Amino acid sequence: MKNKPINTAFILGAGLGTRLRPLTENTPKPLLEIGGRPIITYAMAHLRAIGVKRFIVNTHHCAEKYKEAFPDSSWQGISIKFRYEPVLLDTAGGIKNIEDLITDDERIIVYNGDIITNMPIELLIRKHFEVNTSVTLALRSTGPLLNVNVDKDGFVCDMRHILKNQGVKSCLFAGIYIVEKSFLKRLTAGKIESIVFPLVDMIKENPRSVGGIVIDDGCWYDVGTIEKYNKLNQAGF
Repeated sequence: MKNKPINTAFILGAGLGTRLRPLTENTPKPLLEIGGRPIITYAMAHLRAIGVKRFIVNTHHCAEKYKEAFPDSSWQGISIKFRYEPVLLDTAGGIKNIEDLITDDERIIVYNGDIITNMPIELLIRKHFEVNTSVTLALRSTGPLLNVNVDKDGFVCDMRHILKNQGVKSCLFAGIYIVEKSFLKRLTAGKIESIVFPLVDMIKENPRSVGGIVIDDGCWYDVGTIEKYNKLNQAGF
């Protein structure tokens, strides 16, 4: 598949942030500030640098706070489309819920709204078009949860040990991935579901259907706990 631009990024912003309570009681986790700016803007800056021209952000908990943070529905000249989820749909459900916002020949880059990283995701884009899969995951060799397995050719062969296939390497899922519009046909509208399960089903059908690339360059932080949040702020990130 010839490289095509990825113009749209879907940033996951609807989580409850339970591990960061009480900080998240009245604020969505991606809007908590680190280094004097909302966490989500680190993702936006990272995506803007690779040429993304439109953001979609799903919202649920304290959704009105996003409008307060981005009153003109844009960030540094890039438009933001907010998609409210009355019921929290998890990752697969959230992606399916924006299907109408994506054109048929488009692909999107999905980005967790609670991570901060400068890993070179242009490598992920290049890999996606090389392997010609409908989904390609960015992975890391080290991290707190090494529960994505890849085979000798770099394809994802298991997630969360569901298929009991160790492959040749266990990796951290970095929370950044590319999804072709065609993949969304596999998802069920309104279903509360993690992206992991449809991916595992796809791997069962075809062991070379989910691409992966290990990118260890750069920093990667999951702002998942108060301890990590305070550590990043104290470090002057």
